[in-house]
Amino acid sequence: MGKKIKREYNNNSLHNAHRNKMDEFYTQYSDIEKELKYYKDKFKNKIVYCNCDDPEISNFYKYFSNNFEHLGLKKLICTHYSLNEKTYKLVIEKDRNKDGKINGKDVERYEFMFSDGDFRSDECVELLKESDIVCTNPPFSLFREYVAQLIEHKKKFLIIGNQNAITYKEIFELIKDNKIWLGMSIHSGDREFRVPDYYPLRAAGFRVDENGVKYIRVKGVRWWTNIDYKERHEEFIPKKYKKYKGNEKDYPKYDNYNAINIDKSELIPIDYKGVMGVPITFLDKYNPGQFEIIGQGQGNLYRELTTKGLKKEFVNNYYKTGGTGSIKEDHPVLGYYDKNGKAVIPYMRILIKRVKGE
Repeated sequence: MGKKIKREYNNNSLHNAHRNKMDEFYTQYSDIEKELKYYKDKFKNKIVYCNCDDPEISNFYKYFSNNFEHLGLKKLICTHYSLNEKTYKLVIEKDRNKDGKINGKDVERYEFMFSDGDFRSDECVELLKESDIVCTNPPFSLFREYVAQLIEHKKKFLIIGNQNAITYKEIFELIKDNKIWLGMSIHSGDREFRVPDYYPLRAAGFRVDENGVKYIRVKGVRWWTNIDYKERHEEFIPKKYKKYKGNEKDYPKYDNYNAINIDKSELIPIDYKGVMGVPITFLDKYNPGQFEIIGQGQGNLYRELTTKGLKKEFVNNYYKTGGTGSIKEDHPVLGYYDKNGKAVIPYMRILIKRVKGE
């Protein structure tokens, strides 16, 4: 199994992410099937690495081992994480039992690992370098670091994360540069995940099946990928099919940025060619050939666009008309006056513009 590999990272951090932040979720097989069907032609002769997966539990391992031949995989590697017991890796790459099929019965190598299976360990990074596509459900609390590693090693990936990652500076810049995007099958709502036995059932939605297995529902779950699929290039046609001209009052301009506010993606005016602030749910409709992402409407990313925070007069009017929160002059966030003259600060907006000539 080779020499012992030195680890140069805090080996408690992933443990704390699992135990303290409670983000050790096991993805349902049906959710994997629904998403993977859009990429079936992308896996031929590829090495797939599931680096956050205990094969005894992981449905990612089950899916890829069951569909090894159907997808035309070259090799499947799964690594198991634990601080309390020996970790191991499984490798499937040929018809070991000579039954004419390659699947979960053909584990070529079952090897104990020297590390604890943390995706940042030298041992796991070497496996990452060998792979072509990474597919798993990483710890949500380490999502920034996890994606940064994949980008650094120039890997294709299909992973599950929280929708709030859109607001992370590092992730949003990748979205803006068209280096990462949302998957196809999950657009809104929540998803059910199996959780470890020790997991306290404090979530609003949970259940325990007849075998005592625990499940919880998690809001804002999304697929994230840099593997292209044809549906993201389909033209987005707003359902309302409204025009800006003649309906200007329905599209107020921001008081501190040259753009108009859009409350719902389906209300994007068909004739407006300037900058528009849209909800983050717009990314479900985002076609990079149709729209350009300019930036984000709050925080440090907003500061990169403009130095114009909220005006003192706007802040005063905001509180006079019932506004709440700790909003001050020069706050880096978009604000506008609605048709009734009320000062409004919308939830985070993505600033977009139609592609020239679209």
